[in-house]
Amino acid sequence: MFRTALRNVLAHKARLLMTVLAVMLGVAFVSGTLVFTNSLSTALQNSSAKGFDQVDVAVRPEGREDKGDTVGKTPELTQALLDRSARVPGAANAFGVVRGFTALADKDGKLIGGGFQSEGGNYWGTKDPRYPLVSGHAPSGKGEVLIDSETAKRAGYQVGDRVRMSVDGPVLTPTVAGVFTTDDGNVAAGGSLTLFDTATAQQLFGKPGTYDEIDVTAAAGTSQTALKAALDRALPKDTVETTTGRQLADDQAEIIASSMSGLKQGLLVFAGIALFVGTFIIANTFTMLVAQRTKELALLRAVGASRRQVTRSVLVEAFVVGAVAGVTGLVAGIGIGAGLKALMGTLGASVPDGPLVVSPGTVATALVVGVVVTMLAAWLPGRRAAKIPPVAAMSSVHAKATTKSLVLRNTLGALFSAAGVAVVLAATSMDGSDGQAPMGFGAVLLIIGVFVLTPLLSRPLIAAAAPVLRAFGVSGRLARQNSVRNPRRTAATASALMIGLTLITGMTVMAGSLQTSIDKMASAAIRADYVVSMANGNELSPDVERTLKKTEGVTATSPLRNAPSRIDGRTEYLTGVNGATIGGLTDLTVEEGSFTVGGDRVVVDDETAEAHDWTAGSHFTVHYEDGKAQQLTVAGVYRGNDMIRGIMLDTARLAPHQRDAADMQVMVKTADGASGTVKDRLEKALGSNPAIRVQDKKDISNEIAKMFTLILNMLYGLLAMAVIVAVLGVINTLAMSVFERSQEIGMLRAIGLERTGIKRMVRLESLVISLFGGVLGIGLGVFFGWAAGELLGTRMPTYELVLPWGRMAAFLLLAAVVGVLAALWPARRAARLNMLQAIKSE
Repeated sequence: MFRTALRNVLAHKARLLMTVLAVMLGVAFVSGTLVFTNSLSTALQNSSAKGFDQVDVAVRPEGREDKGDTVGKTPELTQALLDRSARVPGAANAFGVVRGFTALADKDGKLIGGGFQSEGGNYWGTKDPRYPLVSGHAPSGKGEVLIDSETAKRAGYQVGDRVRMSVDGPVLTPTVAGVFTTDDGNVAAGGSLTLFDTATAQQLFGKPGTYDEIDVTAAAGTSQTALKAALDRALPKDTVETTTGRQLADDQAEIIASSMSGLKQGLLVFAGIALFVGTFIIANTFTMLVAQRTKELALLRAVGASRRQVTRSVLVEAFVVGAVAGVTGLVAGIGIGAGLKALMGTLGASVPDGPLVVSPGTVATALVVGVVVTMLAAWLPGRRAAKIPPVAAMSSVHAKATTKSLVLRNTLGALFSAAGVAVVLAATSMDGSDGQAPMGFGAVLLIIGVFVLTPLLSRPLIAAAAPVLRAFGVSGRLARQNSVRNPRRTAATASALMIGLTLITGMTVMAGSLQTSIDKMASAAIRADYVVSMANGNELSPDVERTLKKTEGVTATSPLRNAPSRIDGRTEYLTGVNGATIGGLTDLTVEEGSFTVGGDRVVVDDETAEAHDWTAGSHFTVHYEDGKAQQLTVAGVYRGNDMIRGIMLDTARLAPHQRDAADMQVMVKTADGASGTVKDRLEKALGSNPAIRVQDKKDISNEIAKMFTLILNMLYGLLAMAVIVAVLGVINTLAMSVFERSQEIGMLRAIGLERTGIKRMVRLESLVISLFGGVLGIGLGVFFGWAAGELLGTRMPTYELVLPWGRMAAFLLLAAVVGVLAALWPARRAARLNMLQAIKSE
């Protein structure tokens, strides 16, 4: 039986090729994902570990927890602590580290590094071993700065050039004193690092005389552990904590691995979808192969083969196919992993140099996935073939499914579909987070139910296309009859395409609806013409609002200033605003009381009010960060959203209790409204600062839209794999269907149907099957998009369902194109059959 199975594989090489390709693509996606993420993770970890080469022990401020009604304060690392650390036995050197956000502009005035990756720091003395100089000299004063070599290369800066930059105030234009190399992970990821002398860095970052960290190097013969123990004995335990460089590197490696885990899981989900779609093709292929060899298998049974042996022979074929697909998929996956790594560099995302990592786990996963998926998909056809009595198989009594089996299938499909719809509808009425798991479970049930019901659904839906097909004459009528001749085969072929289009349509509906909701939220919540903020999301200096207030054409401004406090024994963040102007700069729905901010009167969002059981007129005591307490009155309760929420009070009441006042945003109203001229005027008033963004409501919406568009395009690209696998399924089904119907096609040619008619018949059949899958996929996608939107609407009041009719029409057209392209080779093959040989074939 083993030799028979191998002979059958070799005898049907062409028929099994599409199956191998389908499995290979899924395996390639899985192995490519593992190679790419492992290689990237290893490169980042190695690069990060180099960054700790000059650190044997790091001294950091002890984190303080909030206790009672006191807001915790972070202890400071002073020069005295640095000097004490340097004198500890076993210490060779001690460096004070100062860090902060530094916005560096390129020669066109654009921010380098995407905001959050633009960092600044201090260069220690005349020679800092952490940052080897490539050229130039150490910086001195505000007029000189060092930049990293990667940034210098990208922006075209050299020693002696003047650069525009900002830290937390006016724009600076220092001279590049030197260029250095670094293993900093942010620089490797495309960011920038600028260094000042220590005194200048402390002054610019608002940390005069203090440090963010003290890095201590060990003397020869002293281990990191021994140095840490000595520092623990010498330094006050209640204000600082120490960590070895090795532990820092391990912690960083764990963080990188954790962040890469999310990317890996996301990519593997789409690889799983491609493999899931591939199982339909595998099951379809083996069902057709077994059906074509029914008499052969019956003869084997008649001469003594058992049912298990017949099933085993089919599984052996599947094993060979899966093994070949696994090996070729692994090779292709290594290429995909290398390609993705190179693509990141092409797209501007710098990746640290490192080898391509092909771990034993990746190899084992590729082979196991290829073999297991193929054998599982082939098991049911093999078992079904073994259960057919030899005499019945030889006389083809088994050919059609019994009424009992069809009734059972349709009943199960109806039950699964009804249960899926019920669970999804129930989930839409739940809270956002609570409804996610039930909705996912309901979606799986519904997809399974529709798949089981697809043979039943195929007849009426394909029959609806009869009037159109009739226009193509004999070819059209034959195509319709062929499409419904074997409903199970048609269903399995269409279902592969259905799953891909369901996901694509559902995500498109969600993305379009979310964008509309965000636009409504921005226009509903904000009356201000502009919102000013830092490019990296950090805090703005209060000078920004003062500058804007004096700018020509500005009629009103208000900061949004966050400050920690303690209320009822727990931490609550206060939002400081200009009480006189905030009402005219926002358009929030007031649910109780009035929107009055000033003195001891505050307004609170609905969720915070509910959490504290407050209503309009309620009084509460707040403990500010300086420890002082005050009683405030709730003047009104407003409906919060993702853009504005929290406890708003006047900055005049908040500022005296803040040690370092800073604003998260500044809202601006102008006499002329939002326009390009006004925006330029505001930017110039702020010194054309690369660190500061001036955005109108459209800019805010577009920024969020960019994120959605980027994610959506990535998902489209990933789901394209599932569509490609579905195309292979259509090709495979048609090719094997043509082989099955060779005699029929020969007869049609003999009685006068021309080759063009044969081609048209196969193409129309493919088109009908693909459109059938497309209609089901788009219908399910719209339903899932609506359901997910209803769930999201519990958290986003402005959510509104928007059906992207244009894109849905494009998806249906895509299904039609898939059908036409998939039919090219099978149609050509059918038309070239020799009619006499075809008539004689069995």
